[in-house]
Amino acid sequence: MRQAVLAATVDLLTTQGLAATTVAAVARAAGVHETSVYRRWRTRENLIFDALATHSDTALPAPDTGDVRTDLSLLFAALARYLATPAGSALLHLGTVRGESDLEEGRRSYWQARLERAETLVRRGIDRAELPADTDPHLLVEAIAGPLLARVLLTGEPLEATLVPRLVDLVLDGART
Repeated sequence: MRQAVLAATVDLLTTQGLAATTVAAVARAAGVHETSVYRRWRTRENLIFDALATHSDTALPAPDTGDVRTDLSLLFAALARYLATPAGSALLHLGTVRGESDLEEGRRSYWQARLERAETLVRRGIDRAELPADTDPHLLVEAIAGPLLARVLLTGEPLEATLVPRLVDLVLDGART
């Protein structure tokens, strides 16, 4: 049931958009009863975050090439591509809503898990002496992710293919000894 509901949620998000992705619509598409969905996820937002987390884990694999620059470039290029999809757009729009505790909890949990995956790449770079031992993995990841999110949410500028490598170079060259 879980897989069917999550797949139906992502499908509705990508084909119909965020507004049309209601619990009732998801339940119909998944062939389950609406109360079953509410029992498991409590809110529409929890359902959407769970579906997007599951979907983005597949879309955003954590590379391990042995080179921190390559790993970060691959991960954030995949993130840029994901943000350009309807599912990525829905995720970002959910992430801008403030004041609803369930939604904020889901947003915080979702992004914390994704940032921690990226921080692992930085820690590997530190362990391989590609970066100084005192490098702050969280700050380094935020320094790369921030401009991507700003372009999508604030300026609407395109996420052109050369942006991520330029951001990674800018941040890593500033962090290197």
